[in-house]
Amino acid sequence: MSVLQILSAGPGVTVQDLGRPGHIASGLSRGGAADRLALAEGAALLRQAPDLAALEMAGFGGSFTATSPLRIALTGAPMAAAIDGAPIAWHASHLLPEGATLTIGGARAGVYGYLTLGGGIDTAPVLGARAVHLAAGLGSVLAAGQSLPLGPDSGGPVGEVLSVQDRFQGGTARILASLQTDLFDAETLARFTRTCFCRDARANRQGVRLLPEGEGFGLSSGQSILSEIITKGDIQIPGDGAPYILLPEAQTTGGYPRIGTVIPADLPMLAQLPAGAAVRFAFVTLDQALEIEAKDRASRQSLAARCRPRLRAPEDIADLLSYQLISGMITGTEDL
Repeated sequence: MSVLQILSAGPGVTVQDLGRPGHIASGLSRGGAADRLALAEGAALLRQAPDLAALEMAGFGGSFTATSPLRIALTGAPMAAAIDGAPIAWHASHLLPEGATLTIGGARAGVYGYLTLGGGIDTAPVLGARAVHLAAGLGSVLAAGQSLPLGPDSGGPVGEVLSVQDRFQGGTARILASLQTDLFDAETLARFTRTCFCRDARANRQGVRLLPEGEGFGLSSGQSILSEIITKGDIQIPGDGAPYILLPEAQTTGGYPRIGTVIPADLPMLAQLPAGAAVRFAFVTLDQALEIEAKDRASRQSLAARCRPRLRAPEDIADLLSYQLISGMITGTEDL
C-alpha cells in the first residue's frame, strides 16, 4: 500500500471529497471540497472517479513524499510547485518518484489548491465520507509527521495539462431569488445588482463576507426572520448590511434574510475569491439556472477528453528515466 507522508503543511491543509449529503436534518451541512470543480479536474487528469478524497490546501500547501511512485494532479488555485526543486506545472498531472519531495507554496491567485493522488486518500470514512468538517469537529487539519494511506491506483497517463477558465480573480455570480427576496424592495434589489462588492479578509469554509462599494443592504422593516433551513450559496444580509455567502461548512439554519442564492455552477468562483477581489451579482430565472447547470454538468463530464499531453524538453524532465520511451528495438537489417 502506498503512503503519502506529510513533511510540512500549511495551516489549512485538509482531506476533502464531495462531502456528506443527507444529514441537514441532524444539523450537519454537507461539507466537502470548497471548489468541487477543482476536485473534478484533478480526477479527470488522473482518469479516476471524482468522489475520491484529495488534499485541499487553503492559501498554502506544504511538502510531501510517497513510499512508492505516485501519480499526482494539481488543480484549483495556482500555487508554486516543484519536485525535488524542479518546478512543475499547475492544472497538470505528474509522476512523483518514490522518495522525491513535492513542495507546494502559496496561492498565486484564488484560495484553494488541490493535490489529487492516484488511488485517492483511503482514510476511514465517517458518516459515509472522508471529508474533514472543521465546523462539526469531524477530523482536523494535517500536520508534519502524519501519513495518509492511499487506495489502489488503476493507472493512467501523466504529463498532461488541462486548460481551465480563470475563476480565481472574481467575476459575476448568477443568483436565484430566495425565500426572502420579495421582502426587499425593488430599488434595493436593483442596487444590489448594480453594486460591485469586495471580498473581506474574513472568510473560511463556512462563508465569505463581502463589502459593498457604498451603503449596505437591509429590509425596510427589521432584519430578523424565523430561523429556517439554509444551504451553501445562500446570500445572507446580517445587521451590518454586508452580504455573507454561505460555503460548504455553513450552519444548517439561520435567521438572517437572504437576498438570493448563488447557483451551484458559480460557487467555485465565489469560494476561490481572494481577499480584495471584486464580484458582482446578476439574477437569473429558474429556467436559465437549469440550462446553466445542464451545460456545467456536461462540461465536467468532458474534462477527461479535454486533457492533453504537455510537451517538454527532455532536459527539463527530472524523472525521464521513469518513462517507458522505447517499447522495442530492431537491428536495422529487417525487411521494411
